[in-house]
Amino acid sequence: MIQMIKKLLVIFLALAITSCKTQKATESKDSSQPNVLVFYVDDLRAELGCYGSETAITPNIDKLASDGVMFNKAYTQQAICAPSRMSTLTGLRPETLGVYSIFTPLRKVHKDVVSMPQLFNENGYKTVSIGKVYHHSSDDKKEWSVYYGKEANTYNDPKNIAIIEQLKKEGKNPKGPAFDSADVSDEAYKDGRAAKYAIETLEKLKDDKFLMFVGLSKPHLPFNAPKKYWDLYDKSKFKIPSRKKPEGVYRLSLTKWGELKGYHGIPKEGDLDDDLTRDLIHGYHASVSYIDAQIGKVMQTLEDLDLRKNTMIVFMSDHGYKIGEYGAWCKHSNMEIDTRVPLIISRETNYKKRKAGKTSDALVENVDIFSTLVDVCDLKFAPVSDGKSLIPVIDNPQQKWDEAAYSVYARGKKIMGVTTTDGNWRYTEWRNSNTHEILGAELYEHKNSLLSYENVSGKGNYKSVEQRMKKLLEIKFPSNGEPFLQNDK
Repeated sequence: MIQMIKKLLVIFLALAITSCKTQKATESKDSSQPNVLVFYVDDLRAELGCYGSETAITPNIDKLASDGVMFNKAYTQQAICAPSRMSTLTGLRPETLGVYSIFTPLRKVHKDVVSMPQLFNENGYKTVSIGKVYHHSSDDKKEWSVYYGKEANTYNDPKNIAIIEQLKKEGKNPKGPAFDSADVSDEAYKDGRAAKYAIETLEKLKDDKFLMFVGLSKPHLPFNAPKKYWDLYDKSKFKIPSRKKPEGVYRLSLTKWGELKGYHGIPKEGDLDDDLTRDLIHGYHASVSYIDAQIGKVMQTLEDLDLRKNTMIVFMSDHGYKIGEYGAWCKHSNMEIDTRVPLIISRETNYKKRKAGKTSDALVENVDIFSTLVDVCDLKFAPVSDGKSLIPVIDNPQQKWDEAAYSVYARGKKIMGVTTTDGNWRYTEWRNSNTHEILGAELYEHKNSLLSYENVSGKGNYKSVEQRMKKLLEIKFPSNGEPFLQNDK
């Protein structure tokens, strides 16, 4: 009899806790919590009009920067799509998740990690994924209230379509050329369709609380965008970046940029000639202006639906990018140009402490976005995060913040690159993934540029700087630490 009473008490308590959680989530749904709209852009480096670019034409992103806080020193946790996006969507660093490649979906190795959409769902929000949000669609589908998956690349130039068909007939890789510039509408390419889906969904959810991610694929390869965006630029005006590699660079620091070489018409060996280099730089810029226009459409819809007043906007990239610098292309490194990202956060307009048109030099990280949104939306049941809320620095952009930001990049399973920046200097150690034995070190100065052409690690004039940076690195990656967790499958 006593045992039965105990069992009934346990069941009663469990039901009471569940009821309490449900009640809190329902109360949350009825509160004045803001909506959240995240523009998550692929392969976008910190080269935009608002960031001082002399070439990029980005009026809509520039306008968003004037309506919020622009971060000059924001960093991704790894300069590759899948781990970077997992980190943003879980608030956990790659070394916590143990996933460093593009081949392992989050849910293949982490069934119980609570993601951002799951947490927002539990707090009464409608959650929306449009385009490329997670890298793997298998991670996306079940976690969102509304889901528009990422689409395959579209080619509209008849010449390029013929090339792809011929490659298929020959049994070769039909990946297609590295750029396409047909005279078509925005919606003929996939990011135009993503904007269309976002607008339609906003109209349907205007009376609901929502978390919406708009995943814009450009300027990821191939650089496919309507001709009118190519026409914004004069190809001949683009400067060819120096192909010089940093003196003393570690042998595995830069990659052979196979991602680009997989496209039709790209030489498999050696540097690209100046004409092809300009074509690609032109395509990158056209793609950036193309997604800028899509952002403008979605932002105008927010205004038209009277949603801007209660919607927080986050504009971010998953990592930086190289367009010929160091004689390299794409990302896949611990270099400043690959790890530094654009980040703009604009609070809802009815927020009393809202800051607009401000810039911040605070060292912040993409992993902080999770905790920031938990804070802004006052979410219940939030899991432990590796990041921290940026609300204090959003409300006071000049506030003193972290001493350093951190990133990693694995070279296979045996070598791990760990890196830190204090905003002026970047220090990287390449270590044995199991023993932390240092295989190579790099120290680069970045006071005035994303680029640096001399590794001054080990040079006497920089001894004190290197010692200080090494101490910062040890905070996150102690040399006597445990082997790096590796869950890549």
